[in-house]
Amino acid sequence: MTQTKYVIGIDNGSQSTKVILFDVEGREIAFGSCKLREPLTPEPGVVLHPDDDLWDSVYQAMQECLNNFKGNREDIEGIGLCSIRSCRVLLKKDGSLAYPVLSWMDERLAEPYKHEYKEVHYVTSTSGYLGFKLTGELNDTAGNYEVNWPLDRQTLNWSKNDSVIKSNGLNRNMLFNLVKPGERLGILRQELATEFGLNDRTPVIATANDKAVEALGAGVKDESSIMISLGTFISSMLIRNDDFDNATNFFPTLAAIPFKYAYESNGIRRGMWTVTWFKKLIGEELVVNAAQHGLSEEEFMNKKAEQVPAGSDGLITILDWLTNSEYPYRKGLMIGFDDRHTKYHIYRSILEAIAFNIKNNIDDMLEEIEEEISEIVVTGGGSQSNVIMQIMSDLFGLPVHRRLGNSSACLGAAISTCYYLNIYHDFPEAMDKMIENETTFYPNMRNNAFYNEINESVVKHVRTYTDEVLKLSSSIFNKRNE
Repeated sequence: MTQTKYVIGIDNGSQSTKVILFDVEGREIAFGSCKLREPLTPEPGVVLHPDDDLWDSVYQAMQECLNNFKGNREDIEGIGLCSIRSCRVLLKKDGSLAYPVLSWMDERLAEPYKHEYKEVHYVTSTSGYLGFKLTGELNDTAGNYEVNWPLDRQTLNWSKNDSVIKSNGLNRNMLFNLVKPGERLGILRQELATEFGLNDRTPVIATANDKAVEALGAGVKDESSIMISLGTFISSMLIRNDDFDNATNFFPTLAAIPFKYAYESNGIRRGMWTVTWFKKLIGEELVVNAAQHGLSEEEFMNKKAEQVPAGSDGLITILDWLTNSEYPYRKGLMIGFDDRHTKYHIYRSILEAIAFNIKNNIDDMLEEIEEEISEIVVTGGGSQSNVIMQIMSDLFGLPVHRRLGNSSACLGAAISTCYYLNIYHDFPEAMDKMIENETTFYPNMRNNAFYNEINESVVKHVRTYTDEVLKLSSSIFNKRNE
């Protein structure tokens, strides 16, 4: 009788941690999750994860996943770790936090590290911090280091130039050792192996930054495919073999396969968070109505939004709920209200705004690299909405795929683990064997023409007019708040 093997994929995101146990063919066997606490914002520009919240969420999600697994835990052969990117973690010499984890939304991350607290001994990423909590070893993935880190992208190791390290506010002793995606971070701590009931030689495997790992788990490997990630931060990714210097309309980041690159479009900050914000505005009425129809709140809202015509009867939303420092005066906009509009017009208009925004960002990227795409894979929690999937297909005029499973990032971490364990001889083979498509949405070409007319004639030009008005209102309200 053949022994079944299993691997675990961890997806530590901005709002929650998901942990999924897979068999080596990519089938989900058990699931666990834990929401993160609300970030701390003690002053403008400062965004922090409270206490040991990231680790606590990983630990609790692991426990839940394993409690939901009915098989033999000794058959679990490895753990893949994927974590939030673009954060900064300051640790004491013993590996405990010297300061709360700086969220990717913290404005201080736009600058190199400044050594302000004498107890800081190590400066690392979330994957370094969580990897240490899991293994006790000072290793991290090269795939989770980007801006303001002294990484040599050609070798996937730290720069050998001391002046480069110093220019990032660091010295070599403050940095963890680097491994490549698909290599081992370490062996699970003995006490954790005992608590979790796992083999005491269970390896913990490095991946990359969370969006790149999503692209891996989404099966994006052909040059004509692109991933759109509908999460707290919405962006898209293409996978390429070559780095790209001096890009202006996208960010060439490191892929989850060593020495490949993920071209990431400009994104939407607080993307699907805007949907959550609106759901809270509806409040108890939504809860009651959804329960009366035997649906979740999201399912009920989507059913209602399906009844609203494309274009939301002229209601247009511009998503500037969290702008960057270059445009501090910008705010979110909704224009075109009249007496036809309901709360579900507003909801659909928000979904259409997400689609318009990411479409324009992708078009800018494709124009710069002089390429085209022929299909889209949508991942993240937002992909569960049939409404937004169809809106995306209609706007792009392309087939849009939703993969099977609860988390492409968890699956990407599992793929990296199977590669490390030599279950598959390379990443592409693992992707082919472990990823399954759930649903494909095809475009309504009449809606495609309609959406693109709205986009080209209206959406792309709104800020030309509203920026000047918002500059005036911003100056008035800023004076009042001084």
